[in-house]
Amino acid sequence: MTPPPLPTVWVLGDQLHPRQSALAAASPATHRLLVVESAAKLAQHHWHVQRAHLVIASLRRFVEERRAEGWQVDHRVAPSLAAGLAAHRAEFAPPEVTAMEPASRDGWELLERLGVRLVRSNQFLCHPDEFAAWAAGRKQLKMEDFYRWQRRRLDVLMDGDEPVTGRWNYDADNRERPPKDGRNHWPAPLTTPLDDLDRQVLADLPDTVWGAPPDGTWATSRAEALRRLHHFVEHLLPRFGPHEDAMLTASWHLAHGMMAQYLNIGLLHPDEVVEAAEDAYRAGLVPIASAEGFIRQVIGWREYVWGVYWLWGREYGEANVLGAHRPIPPALTGRAPTQMRCLATTLQTLHDHGWVHHIQRLMVLGNLALIAGIDPQAMTRWMWAGFVDGAEWVMVPNVVGMALHADGGRMATKPYAAGGAYIDRMSDYCRGCRYDRTRRTGPDACPFTTLYWDFLARHEARFVRNPRVAQQVRAAQRLGDLPAVQERATEVLRLLDAGEL
Repeated sequence: MTPPPLPTVWVLGDQLHPRQSALAAASPATHRLLVVESAAKLAQHHWHVQRAHLVIASLRRFVEERRAEGWQVDHRVAPSLAAGLAAHRAEFAPPEVTAMEPASRDGWELLERLGVRLVRSNQFLCHPDEFAAWAAGRKQLKMEDFYRWQRRRLDVLMDGDEPVTGRWNYDADNRERPPKDGRNHWPAPLTTPLDDLDRQVLADLPDTVWGAPPDGTWATSRAEALRRLHHFVEHLLPRFGPHEDAMLTASWHLAHGMMAQYLNIGLLHPDEVVEAAEDAYRAGLVPIASAEGFIRQVIGWREYVWGVYWLWGREYGEANVLGAHRPIPPALTGRAPTQMRCLATTLQTLHDHGWVHHIQRLMVLGNLALIAGIDPQAMTRWMWAGFVDGAEWVMVPNVVGMALHADGGRMATKPYAAGGAYIDRMSDYCRGCRYDRTRRTGPDACPFTTLYWDFLARHEARFVRNPRVAQQVRAAQRLGDLPAVQERATEVLRLLDAGEL
């Protein structure tokens, strides 16, 4: 007698944790797994090769690991996710297909249209429903308020109802300038030799991918992601805090954990990452400023971004209150070099690794896009495709809101605009640069400095009423050479568009 067909659990490419919720009630004896590689998804963006490789190699290793555990896995390469599901249903006729809630609106709507039963996601520590309940009735959402709420309800770095040490936030302690000697004081990231699976993935990628090929830096299995987590906690987290915001030519990684991509595709879960960091602090191995700073990134900022992505809806991603419509400049797309040392260094790191840290994203790439008036939706798509940890839910709030202030201040109460002085203070990039960060006019003026003052003048009506930047706006209004600054800004933007800056 033919056994009845098994129900299916569909595992999406960013849901690779073995404890993900759709697998909780399933076993090799009761369910079949479906995994689909979508050609349409690969064609969706101009992906960095290391991003595409990370996702597909991790997916294929997940398939290998589940088969080794006895699961029947239908692994399909299909024109689209929908086509893959249709072929699976035609062959196996499952009575039901179940999946964990997707991490994007498009994914959610697709699976609902396809008749897939969705299981509440457990991939984050705060579900969008819980975030919405926290946000309800608040006149303004603040990440710090959310972070403290998370600390209390998750009992992280707490002593009863109060924070350990009596202090919630050590951000002010974690803003040291880079070491004056300019040397790399941090251990190199772990690497894993590429194997036949990696090489096959690379051979299968389309010609449209860009960037340096993977060198083994990014783990593509849970075991290797865990090894990197333990390495970070033991060797880097103790030194993470002080130079958290610094930028240094000699070190592309400093003491950053570089865990986001593993969390975002499910190789790691945030609870195990936070637990490892807190355990190290409580064992006396990590100072509180470093432990708190890292944990705030995970349960504070990351989960806050996840929450507002769902709360504010699809229209939030289309916001453009500053009327920025400049296309992505050739320097960012690799079609032209740049003489701006800070930008060139950042873009070279992105090319080589598919990653730069949060200050390079915000105060070099995002800052340039903000003060140059680059289109926020184009910038979102570019960053989504270019980073190994890229995802729509990550980039929409971070780019549209935090970096480009295109939401009018819902995500951040001030625009994160800065001139060359900030970059000089927090990096060694200005040494030997062709441009002078102290000058705002003339052919040698730092483009960041010129565009910063021009940005404040262009948007003075909006920002002169903002108490966090009003003083800078009034300073721009008092500049005796403001007409010359604006004239130079016009030339800087022309050079940026032409790939000659």
